[in-house]
Amino acid sequence: MKDWLVFLCVVGLTAPSLAQIPAAPSAKPGGSPSSGNATADSRLEDMFQAKIKQEWEAIKNKDKKAYGELLADDYQGVEVDGKGERTKLQTLNELPDTNVSNYTLWGFKLIPLSADAALVIYESTIQFPPKSVIRYSRVYISELWVKRAGQWKELHYQETHVK
Repeated sequence: MKDWLVFLCVVGLTAPSLAQIPAAPSAKPGGSPSSGNATADSRLEDMFQAKIKQEWEAIKNKDKKAYGELLADDYQGVEVDGKGERTKLQTLNELPDTNVSNYTLWGFKLIPLSADAALVIYESTIQFPPKSVIRYSRVYISELWVKRAGQWKELHYQETHVK
């Protein structure tokens, strides 16, 4: 009897939430779901990949102006060096001290959060100058981008060292 009562309680609590799960998108006459969203997502992914490439080029070239234009005014970034969170101003002030000589980006994954926010995840292998103590570093990166005044800006950056 006790098991039956537990079953009824579980069903009673979960049934209303199950009824609210939206149905899967309906297929078009060709049997495939609408490709409009796929095309929009593809354009958005291409745009973010281009912005991230601009970001890394600005870092490599120590270009404060180009890098600053990509960052939101309330930007916060966390790097693998263990120094904690950095503001936009701190990040730009540290740019001349960076020693990235090259980089490779791959594994992009775009997660749209809303019309004005997206999470972009990717990996980078960073190459440092030949006389550096460490020549290469591989990092896993998450970036939160927000649309402000019609422009996409990077709001948060988090990198994790990968072996």
